[in-house]
Amino acid sequence: MTTKLQDTRTTIARAVVGRERELTLVLAAVAAGRDVLLEGPPGTSKSTMLRAITEHWGVPFVLVEGNAELTPARLVGHHNPARVLAEDYSAENFVPGPLVEAMRTGGFLYIEELNRAPEDTLNVLLGAMAERAVTVPRVGTMAAESTFRVLASMNPFDNVGTARISDSVYDRWNRLAVGYQTAQEESDIVARRTGCTDTQLITDGVELTRATRSHPELRRGSSVRGAIDLVAIAVELQKITPDAASDHSGHTQVVLDAALVALSARVGVDEASDATPEQVITEIWENHFFSAPGGRRRARTA
Repeated sequence: MTTKLQDTRTTIARAVVGRERELTLVLAAVAAGRDVLLEGPPGTSKSTMLRAITEHWGVPFVLVEGNAELTPARLVGHHNPARVLAEDYSAENFVPGPLVEAMRTGGFLYIEELNRAPEDTLNVLLGAMAERAVTVPRVGTMAAESTFRVLASMNPFDNVGTARISDSVYDRWNRLAVGYQTAQEESDIVARRTGCTDTQLITDGVELTRATRSHPELRRGSSVRGAIDLVAIAVELQKITPDAASDHSGHTQVVLDAALVALSARVGVDEASDATPEQVITEIWENHFFSAPGGRRRARTA
């Protein structure tokens, strides 16, 4: 006999490609009333899983981007300055921030890039997580609804503009490491997101994108979003130049052009390399289409 939670998981899984184990673990954690930190590279269906859960449960999904501008006042809320001048401080002229909004509505507060948020903001957040309530001066204490959860994500491989997460912060979270999906799952995602039915084009786009994650001259590879955009752009290029894309040579050129546009901003060249993103992407393209397995036939071209 299946339980209600099993039925919930089965229904939610229809909105997510793959991620069966991760979805089960996240669902178990939030059903147990716990807060969850998803740690992994971008484009790995972290927010997709959480949105699917909130949509099924019918609770709000409150998204906040972690950055230096996410001050405690922005997170909690503030009093309307114009009304304060006219009326003085009161509960009526308090404008709730995303934290208070999620607590009042029993929603999921989801903070992207948690390790980019200032330390004093994290302290306010951790207090709300521990007490399930927040006290606002001149307003009072606001208690959270029972379905309120705090969820967050962070990319452990990005060290630009980020801060080290302290042990006290980690101690408040249930952490789940999330990696890249399989090639087949990423192909399914690309097909679903683009509507493309050309399986060869999807395979080429996914394989080129995945190759950026292991190239020795790249410190950062592209997420599946790069493959989605590559295929979407390639489809439009085929419409604009149908004759050029009618044979294998034309197909490979369309893939290269689309890859240069879709991937060049999503990869990061290692500081020790003198290559440009375009050169590395072109090399990956050449190795994919023209090199024999296990070897490279052509040298890099610009």
